[in-house]
Amino acid sequence: MNTSLGQTNPIAIAFFFLFVIITLGITYWAAKKTKTAKEFYAAGRNITAGQNGLALAGDYMSAASFLGIAGMVALSGFDGLIYAIGFLVGWPIVMFLVAEPLRNLGKYTFADVVAYRLRQGPVRTAAAVSAVTVVTIYLIPQMVGSGTLIKMLLGLPYEAAIVIVGVLMIAYVLFGGMLSTTWVQIIKAGLLLAGSTLLSVLVLAKYGFSFDQVFGAAVEKVNELAKGTAEAGTGFKMLQPGKLLAKPIDTISLSLALMFGTAGLPHILMRFYTVPDTKAARNSVNYGTAWIGYFYILTFIMGFGAASLVGKDIITSIDKKGNMAAPLLAEALGGPIFLGFIAAVAFATILAVVSGLTLSGASAFSHDLYASVFKRGKSTEKDEMRVAKISTVVFGLIAIFLGIAFKEQNVAYMVGLAFAVAASANFPAILMSITWKKFSTAGAVAAIWTGLILSVGLIFLGPTVWGEVLGHFTTTMVNGVATKVPVGIFPLSNPALISIPASFLAGILVSLVAPDAVAQEKFDEKKVRLYMGVGAES
Repeated sequence: MNTSLGQTNPIAIAFFFLFVIITLGITYWAAKKTKTAKEFYAAGRNITAGQNGLALAGDYMSAASFLGIAGMVALSGFDGLIYAIGFLVGWPIVMFLVAEPLRNLGKYTFADVVAYRLRQGPVRTAAAVSAVTVVTIYLIPQMVGSGTLIKMLLGLPYEAAIVIVGVLMIAYVLFGGMLSTTWVQIIKAGLLLAGSTLLSVLVLAKYGFSFDQVFGAAVEKVNELAKGTAEAGTGFKMLQPGKLLAKPIDTISLSLALMFGTAGLPHILMRFYTVPDTKAARNSVNYGTAWIGYFYILTFIMGFGAASLVGKDIITSIDKKGNMAAPLLAEALGGPIFLGFIAAVAFATILAVVSGLTLSGASAFSHDLYASVFKRGKSTEKDEMRVAKISTVVFGLIAIFLGIAFKEQNVAYMVGLAFAVAASANFPAILMSITWKKFSTAGAVAAIWTGLILSVGLIFLGPTVWGEVLGHFTTTMVNGVATKVPVGIFPLSNPALISIPASFLAGILVSLVAPDAVAQEKFDEKKVRLYMGVGAES
């Protein structure tokens, strides 16, 4: 197969400009409706459950999912399913443990819930630092991915692509706030689902709509490419676990991060404030889970389709990590026109996700740090809005700087890091603040800082960063061939197995050692608001 990937694609450019024109028109419309803090942070709480479900799906179906999982399945087969399932199974936790309390207890950020009956200053400071850390870590791979993708598909210089994404992202959030960001997400989710569905149907049509034939063709293709090498005849391993994650303990740790990380991602949690009540919050999770589940089934079909119709040799010649598997599959099935459409969809995916991340980061700074900590709740709505907009510009500029600074770096591991930090620092504090009467201010601060520092520190010392990024390798025999394998001071690639229990333990022990009588007195009042919605923000 000959590919035009890497050359300027006029069709992709045309789709790109069409998407930008439409979304800027939406931003202009949203700007006229966004005057107050409630409209800026929460779209006036006028988003319906169906709309919010699609926007949640859009927030969650990032480029890491569309490009990353399809590529992972194309290169590693069955193990790619672990990521797809891990991303999906986090949603029941969000629905049963987080969605309703957030809508009833909070206002704009998850720190509203954690700090509800605790002392505001220390809890909001820790929660805001954690939120900004997660958002920043999540932004880097999105920006680097956008620069690489646009450079490859539109023929623009990398730095120009980063600046374009940054400027558009700032414009969406600065002028249209949550309303503009929500509709950009909805359009992007619709495009992504339509494009992925068409790709999957075309793959299945090639094999008589038989999954057995799709899997069999992928195995045959791997065997064909491996003839005469040490991996000859190992194509069947595409259908077995262990190719990507050889150690079960690594699989367990990664699964914990993906499962609980969803319930701690600031840009996802913020969406529950955009709906009018708890019923809409729960229903939006149902809609979102259905769309996300459907999408991850498609990534599996696209991955095996790319393995059989494109081949590992071509996929890795374009990108060693396999991130271009889906665009290459589109080109193999529909030529340059379909490639151009899928490229524009991938661009829209990145642009929408970075907009949501920027809004949540700006909210953590303006609402939690400025209004609640620095001004002790005495700032005016006008001042808070002004700081939120300044924060948006600052976050956008930081994202542009980081995108350029990390150029040509392998930053795919940062998505896993963002989930690990969210699962370790945010989720334990949210859950204990909702369910445990004796959870104290000191316990909340200890839980957040323990999860944050431990997760970041252990990933730095693990095989992904310490080994792959910093160049520490050992040599081992794989299929009879001497192979360099990255090693870390900490043995696991994802620290969630250690950092999540440590965060819970720190929160429990410190709460017992340093009890908070005022917080315990407010627990019953909090339960009434939590379960009955009495006094919830409207």
